[in-house]
Amino acid sequence: MSLFHLFVLAVVQGLTEFLPVSSSAHLILLPMVMRVPDQGLAIDVAVHVGTLGAVILFFRAEVGQAWRGVGHVLAGRFATPEARLALLLAIATVPVVILGLILQVTGLAQAMRSVAVIGWTMLGFGLVLYWADQRGGTEKRMADWNLRDAVVMGLWQAVALIPGTSRSGAAITASRLLGYERADGARIAMLMSIPTIIASGLLLGADVVGEANWALARDAAIGAGLAFVSAYLALAVMMRLLRSVSYTPYVIYRVILGVVLLWIAYR
Repeated sequence: MSLFHLFVLAVVQGLTEFLPVSSSAHLILLPMVMRVPDQGLAIDVAVHVGTLGAVILFFRAEVGQAWRGVGHVLAGRFATPEARLALLLAIATVPVVILGLILQVTGLAQAMRSVAVIGWTMLGFGLVLYWADQRGGTEKRMADWNLRDAVVMGLWQAVALIPGTSRSGAAITASRLLGYERADGARIAMLMSIPTIIASGLLLGADVVGEANWALARDAAIGAGLAFVSAYLALAVMMRLLRSVSYTPYVIYRVILGVVLLWIAYR
């Protein structure tokens, strides 16, 4: 895999991972646009792991709180704010792990990597995001996150395993429907990505090590490093913009891209 291909792949992943436009869809479409072989799920996961480092660094205070919460839970101290955050993140991750394993074992994960599927999900879930953003309240903050909301957002996140849906977009849509203010809803969605990316990285990372494919491992490491840099910059810009901008620009992008992809798929 060429360094240029890795560079483009990592930048695209970093710029789209935390925006509600589906990074996985862009990773699937990129080889078609560049006319190169598909990079495969292992590289896809590697660049996702790079963005994992970015979100951990950007939200280091909340991540530190959740990490301390793990210790509190193991010590039987379930009532602390730290333990509460750790438990809610774990609960929100359960649906995506279960559905992800089912899709991987059945082969449906690969079967859904098509232009038609991405086109419909890009368009449909873009319109759902617009509806949720316009009707959603702003009365809830991150401190209000509870068990019910964690389950709801976790189920929405699991649906995002369908390419083109957008993991962050699905979680953000759920947060807006539940009444969370834009920035706080996005913050929760970003924190939810951490255990999800760790789970997927461990699943496919084990396959890479098992195959002893060190050339692939080298490419994965380079891609992860490049994705880390671009993701951190994209995340910083998005969180700043959310103070004054709605999700409408992202919806417009999704609708346009979805229509174009459907035209390509059915022409």
